[in-house]
Amino acid sequence: MRTVRDDVVDAICGVLGKEGEPDRAKGQQAYMKSTMPFRGISSPQLTAALRPLLADQAYRLVDRDEWEATIRGLWDGAPFREERYAAIAISGHRYYRQWARDRSVMPLYRYLADSGAWWDFVDEIAARRVGPVLRAYPQLESERMRAWATEGSMWVRRMAILSQLSSKGETDRQLLLDCITPNLDDREFFIRKAIGWSLRQYSRSGTTAADWVRRSVDELGPRLSPLSRREALKHLG
Repeated sequence: MRTVRDDVVDAICGVLGKEGEPDRAKGQQAYMKSTMPFRGISSPQLTAALRPLLADQAYRLVDRDEWEATIRGLWDGAPFREERYAAIAISGHRYYRQWARDRSVMPLYRYLADSGAWWDFVDEIAARRVGPVLRAYPQLESERMRAWATEGSMWVRRMAILSQLSSKGETDRQLLLDCITPNLDDREFFIRKAIGWSLRQYSRSGTTAADWVRRSVDELGPRLSPLSRREALKHLG
């Protein structure tokens, strides 16, 4: 049975409770259009606040089940958005890299993205959590991405489209197209934006990549929304 390390959850909430600015919190919540409140902690502040706690041996998570259970416990019980950012930070901490990059963790990443259901969570998980697993197990995980690209959840589909955002020269072009193509008719802003962003990001990997993106945009023609096309060609003149 998985056991949440309540002491870790309490310590994180306690550390974060000492940080933040109410005025910034209001602005963050308005900008993010979030129903969940913010504490008003900047990203550098959050990193600095978590660093000593996550490095403390007293709070080290001893096995994979405890690690996942604690991430889920912190995530599900989060009173503020920063606690969820902290859960994502734990999932990618260097101490837990062997679990974070194993195929068995993918259902957890899907759960976080699907339940978080907003771009700040989904994009980080796609690029920095799902992406490394995909690169480690390209043949097996490519099929999962193709399946996710056709899911009912918009956020799971966005995650599949953005899963190679940090892959650069390792990008599987066919997989990229296979994740984009089923979503070309979707009128949702976050899907159209993701399609363009994924192509644009790959185009920055070199001349060959840029040429491929130009050709792909031409071949997709009017099936590609104006927003996706604009984003894809943003740095290509």
